[in-house]
Amino acid sequence: MKQFAGLDVSLKEISICVVDRDGKVITRGSTPADPEAVAVFFAGKKLCPELVVHESGPLSIWLQRGFARLGLPAICIDARKAHKALSARLNKSDASDAEGLAQLARTGWFTKVHLRSETAERMRVLLGARDRLIRLRKDLEGHVRGVLKTFGVRMIGVNKGRLRQGFRDQLAVAGQTDPVLAIIADGFIVIHETLCAAAGALKKDLLCVARESALCRRLMTIPGVGPIVALSFTALVDDASRFRKPADVGAFLGLTPRRYQSGEIEYSGRISKCGDVQMRGLLFEVATCLIRLVKRFSPLKPWAVRLAARKGFKKAAVATARKMAVLMLTHWKNETEFCWKGNTTT
Repeated sequence: MKQFAGLDVSLKEISICVVDRDGKVITRGSTPADPEAVAVFFAGKKLCPELVVHESGPLSIWLQRGFARLGLPAICIDARKAHKALSARLNKSDASDAEGLAQLARTGWFTKVHLRSETAERMRVLLGARDRLIRLRKDLEGHVRGVLKTFGVRMIGVNKGRLRQGFRDQLAVAGQTDPVLAIIADGFIVIHETLCAAAGALKKDLLCVARESALCRRLMTIPGVGPIVALSFTALVDDASRFRKPADVGAFLGLTPRRYQSGEIEYSGRISKCGDVQMRGLLFEVATCLIRLVKRFSPLKPWAVRLAARKGFKKAAVATARKMAVLMLTHWKNETEFCWKGNTTT
């Protein structure tokens, strides 16, 4: 008899429901949030489910790797799409969600989620740590600038030289004018310097990784693409063979417009904004750099400039960001470098 299991995962425990091929509930239960505990549950009940599904979430990567190590036929499914089916159930509970997931496993109405390799995940951790440090530094600088304006102190812009030493120098001067500002300056200067040093050290490590990677060096031949963008793209995609066509990566990154069609009504809306927000932002920066800063000629440059003149800068930048993503995946799959004088592949 075929059996299908659904796992509703929380931080402390997992609710389990097993159904047969007709959708009848065989058993329910709960275990600690651990792959081995789930395997023990199935062994204790003498169950051999043909398929076990669980939603994508904070613990999904760790759980999926643990299930694979234990030989369980588990699949991680898209939580956003599964929510549409689970929300149709009358009552909301962990047990009800587990049964709903088991029914999805039985019917096959789910979308499998690709789990990146451990190497890609480690790289994304480093990139995320650098991004967080930069955000913390910007938040600190914005807070200090706002506080000092109350006392009539207007800080001027600073550049990247000497780990933004200019900001700390201005804060130290402001601290000499008021005892309260002196307390703020003494604490924030040390924190700001630490954040800048940590972000700089991470950037150096990432640059070394990018230089040693043949794939990243190949992607960096594309105008506007630097080491951080190349590393972020390769870590996010992980496996280029996931996409049948390079154009599919645009939808994966949420850079394609939504489509609505019902009866005689049909229109395209704004971009879907699905996928990784940070990668989408980086690609927008690459597109902006290409349109405004890159001086060297390539077939990509006039195309983007003409589009900006015709459609406006924002729409052109989004379209260029999608084109850059497709171009990066194309060179990845074809193992080629960007041709500055020839035609670009789209």
